[in-house]
Amino acid sequence: MSVRRLSPEQPESFAFSPESLEKAKWWIAKFPAGRQQSAVIPLLWLVQKQEGWVSEPAIRYVAEMLGMARIRVLEVATFYTMFMLEPVGSVALVQVCGTTPCQLRGSESLMAVCKRKIGAKDHLSADGKFYWQEVECLGACANAPMAAINDYYYEDLTPESFEALLDDFAAGKTPAPGSAIKRQGSAPEGGPLTLQDAALYDGTAAKPIKTLPNAEPKKKPKAETPA
Repeated sequence: MSVRRLSPEQPESFAFSPESLEKAKWWIAKFPAGRQQSAVIPLLWLVQKQEGWVSEPAIRYVAEMLGMARIRVLEVATFYTMFMLEPVGSVALVQVCGTTPCQLRGSESLMAVCKRKIGAKDHLSADGKFYWQEVECLGACANAPMAAINDYYYEDLTPESFEALLDDFAAGKTPAPGSAIKRQGSAPEGGPLTLQDAALYDGTAAKPIKTLPNAEPKKKPKAETPA
């Protein structure tokens, strides 16, 4: 595992917004007294959703809120790669899967688009709007190659469709997530090939449960009393 360090550029302070603070208190209340530290991951995630990344002042803030040693919160933030430790793009955080299924289906060409349009990986774009990185398997192997942009998956990408996606984000649009070729879930290209009869799913094929007429429930045998 690579060493993950906090960004050398840090804000002076951090505080939850009223909405985030309400959610943080809701998460803390889910755990019994004395176990509030179990909310550390949800609270760090709230930090990231609010700011886009997890800063050192935010780590101190969460530690004080949960009564934890700061080093413990730092350990969590640096261990889980879902937490970004430096500022990311104001428009989009692009995570291109580079694991074997996606690599075999052309993920390297998607990364080439990122390098051309955004710049070097793990760095902000010149305009501060985009940040991209290569990540390990995101679990959408059947629809490779794919990328996660902000909170959603974009699948069955080509360099052309991926570049169009980035252009849409840059223009302030919010492209619909999912398959670029309109694939249904993880079905074969062109649609499902089996189990296509709608009656299999609308309940009409279900058989009613038959009961015997005048059937009485079985009685439990009485326990024998000792002589």
